[in-house]
Amino acid sequence: MRIYHNPRCSKSRQTLALLQEAGVEPEVVEYLKTPPSAQELGQVHAALGGDVRAMLRFKEERARELGLRPDDERDTGEWLRLLAENPQLLERPIVVSAGAARIGRPPEAVRELLD
Repeated sequence: MRIYHNPRCSKSRQTLALLQEAGVEPEVVEYLKTPPSAQELGQVHAALGGDVRAMLRFKEERARELGLRPDDERDTGEWLRLLAENPQLLERPIVVSAGAARIGRPPEAVRELLD
């Protein structure tokens, strides 16, 4: 199990604690220190399923600087490239396990991965 984690984010800390309380010691990826590549983010997106835009934090200042909006029409590859170049835009936390992934908002959303 892997968690894309930002220790400054309360939801990310809560999700990590939830996993640890369940007896799981996930691989912790502090994505702001070691940003994932577009290819790695593509694998996360495939595990999440759905619209790639769910992986983005559009309320971040950097999103405004780049003029990004949820209704922008870009292909998945372009969104993944933007995320790789601007890791602060990555929604957090994201937990990946055995080919499935969940965004920990709320933290309880990752419980499905524990079964």
